[in-house]
Amino acid sequence: MKNILSIVLVSLFVTSLKAQTVTIQGKVTSDNKPVPYAGITLMGTGFGGIADSSGNYLIKNVPRGNYILQASYLGYEHFEKRVSLGAADKIKLDILLVAGNKMLNELVVTGVSRATLIRENPVAIVSVSPKQIEQTSESNIIDVLVKNVPGLNAVKTGPNISKPFIRGLGYNRVLTLYDGIRQEGQQWGDEHGIEVDAYNIDRAEVIKGPASLMYGSDALAGVVSFFPFIPDYNDGRLHGKITSEYQTNNNLTGEGLRLDYNKAHFLFAVRGSYRMAKDYRNPVDGRVYLTNFNEKNLSALLGYKTDKGFTHFNFTLYDNRQGIPDGSRDSLTRKFTRQIYEGDQDTVKNRPVVSEADLNSYKVPALSQHIQHYRAYLHSFYQAGNGSVDLLSGVQQNIRREYNHPTAPGQAGMYVRLNTFNYGLRYNAPQFAGIETSIGLNGMLQNNKSLDATDFPIPDYNLHDGGVYIHTKWKYDKLNVSGGIRYDIRSVQWNDFYIKANSITGFDEHINIPDTANSTLQFAGYKKNFQGLSASLGATFQATSQISLKANIGRAYRAPNITEMASNGLDPGAHIIYLGNKGFSPEFSLQEDIGVSARFRDFSADLSLFNNNIRNYIYLNLVTGANGNAVTDAQGNKTYQYQQSAAQLYGTEIWFAIHPENLRGFRFDNSLAVVYGFNKKAVYKYKGVDGEYLPFIPPLKLLSSVSQVIKPVSKYFSSLTPKIEMEFSAAQNRYLGLNNTETPTPAYTLFNVSLSTEVKYSGTRTLQVQFQVNNLFDVAYQSNLSRLKYFEYYAQSPNGRSGIYNMGRNIGVKVAVPF
Repeated sequence: MKNILSIVLVSLFVTSLKAQTVTIQGKVTSDNKPVPYAGITLMGTGFGGIADSSGNYLIKNVPRGNYILQASYLGYEHFEKRVSLGAADKIKLDILLVAGNKMLNELVVTGVSRATLIRENPVAIVSVSPKQIEQTSESNIIDVLVKNVPGLNAVKTGPNISKPFIRGLGYNRVLTLYDGIRQEGQQWGDEHGIEVDAYNIDRAEVIKGPASLMYGSDALAGVVSFFPFIPDYNDGRLHGKITSEYQTNNNLTGEGLRLDYNKAHFLFAVRGSYRMAKDYRNPVDGRVYLTNFNEKNLSALLGYKTDKGFTHFNFTLYDNRQGIPDGSRDSLTRKFTRQIYEGDQDTVKNRPVVSEADLNSYKVPALSQHIQHYRAYLHSFYQAGNGSVDLLSGVQQNIRREYNHPTAPGQAGMYVRLNTFNYGLRYNAPQFAGIETSIGLNGMLQNNKSLDATDFPIPDYNLHDGGVYIHTKWKYDKLNVSGGIRYDIRSVQWNDFYIKANSITGFDEHINIPDTANSTLQFAGYKKNFQGLSASLGATFQATSQISLKANIGRAYRAPNITEMASNGLDPGAHIIYLGNKGFSPEFSLQEDIGVSARFRDFSADLSLFNNNIRNYIYLNLVTGANGNAVTDAQGNKTYQYQQSAAQLYGTEIWFAIHPENLRGFRFDNSLAVVYGFNKKAVYKYKGVDGEYLPFIPPLKLLSSVSQVIKPVSKYFSSLTPKIEMEFSAAQNRYLGLNNTETPTPAYTLFNVSLSTEVKYSGTRTLQVQFQVNNLFDVAYQSNLSRLKYFEYYAQSPNGRSGIYNMGRNIGVKVAVPF
């Protein structure tokens, strides 16, 4: 790592001549008419502008180099073009926008070594635009992406808790990034979601497949990358946006406010939001107790630009009080009950029924979880001669409390604090003979500590992680070849951890060494280093102007996470007793991808095939006693133990859209995704549901929609877009049925309808209104990726239904007002 850093510093010294700047100017037109107020951006930088009333634009003080220029305006397709700024002090670049409502044929990707185009990248990547996010009404941001990205699914524990799964893999195998910073917040847990402000996400990218080359451990399955809003108007005026929404099913109400400014050298943005919801409803269970939540967010950005680049300082604050459903019910009425006793005195049969007032309340009960996430980071990008340097550094703290003591509601059962320092440095070397090379290093330092808790499923630990990499891209005519190699080291260490029953409260507490008399050793001290080599090689070929071909092979690495190695106790929020294994080896995957993309005037399509072989795959298996029944505690919490074997996953994703040019604004979109997962342990060969299939594998999913953009001749409406959507999930009969870990899931079909409008309210300004009805026919269904499906205490049910069902009909209205 030191050698790589030395090379970077020497390169900076040699190439750090004073940067010369260029002015870009031109005119934005469509059908020989100017397009006023179109936005123009140099992707991956802080440089941009907005066209004036005559369509003219001007971007000053741009450092020399290679960029991708993007232009956009409502009602027009996005425009992308590579630009090379050389010796000239000023260049003229006119932009021609094409009217229409097609999905972007070529989207800029910044979640890789440097800005590039999707058609030039061999890795399967999907970009979700601001408009797609704005026009999708869901309970959380992960569910918004699921609706727009084939192959992306979510394991859910209620409407506000969604864990992203890519091609059948999730938890610590999917890395979440926020503005390039790793999201670190107890990802191993089932019962809380991603700690980001959904109203502040401008766009997102999903990398499907091994991405360890750029990010190291935990990107074995892929990356979900969120990009917050960065001001790009550059006009020296204060701008802002108000977002407001309401959803009828759980009476969710949400409010968001953003203020931003950008001119010359300075920019800033301040953002805040508040969301709260009652328990959600479905036609089988009525309101589902302990699924309500209360979420607050605050963030700020302060930036400085020069003729060489920019520096951004950001901070975010996330605070969520969330119910923790457990599914306990009255055996005859099937009404939900609540816990009022402790320990052995608490059984499902002596819990009282929850009142209608409590089910219909915004107030989150005392037995709930409280999650706080704080983040402050610095992102700098500067030109160094004909190359550039990208620097990321940040700190974040995740605090997670789970309250599960009804006799002492203020006493947290689990109370963990995770501190993380993230760092990253990348040098993009000057382009030479069509070759672009990036070298870099990144990693993190972590400390996790239990505070005033009574349950200790994981020990206090320290983690050091770091990796170095080199990535190269070569372009020749219609061929693009890219690849690289990376080496990672991770060190994990914890000391002996003792617990003892408190003589006053009776609850367990952590005992410090050497005062360990009459205590129990919960975790024996441990220290281990993990290391791994990641690599990828791929190519894209532009066979014709409409068809491109892709192929990639990648090797990814993942070190076991803390719960897989060390867990030894009840996670009160998950209602699961976890048992780990300190002898685990790292996971290594080898994945092959091939794909083809077609873009024609009236038709577009993508096809992707993948095969993924994983060595040392870690999975959970239910622990059973001599009688074959699950091992449980007095409250019925089941025990699961982590195990390790080889695994294979393969599947396909297909997307196609019909958008006839002579039917301007009409779209017929379809996506299909399917994945199969197999445990390759010899004892499970040909055993089918009795151990051969992997858990949490989504069934075949088909999503179809028909929409029509209408441009009315009206002084009030810029556009109206009605849309009808069908979501079909096939039956999942390939499940991990061993020891009743999973059960089969019937097929279901949901219909959704929506109407999106842009309403003129001040000159050229328009506000966006989204009206959407999800699950139009109020279908009672259970997703096989819903953990609530398995929250059941009885072997038989008077209505023949087991577990908790997903959300019923939900009518949502969202309004976004820019100013």
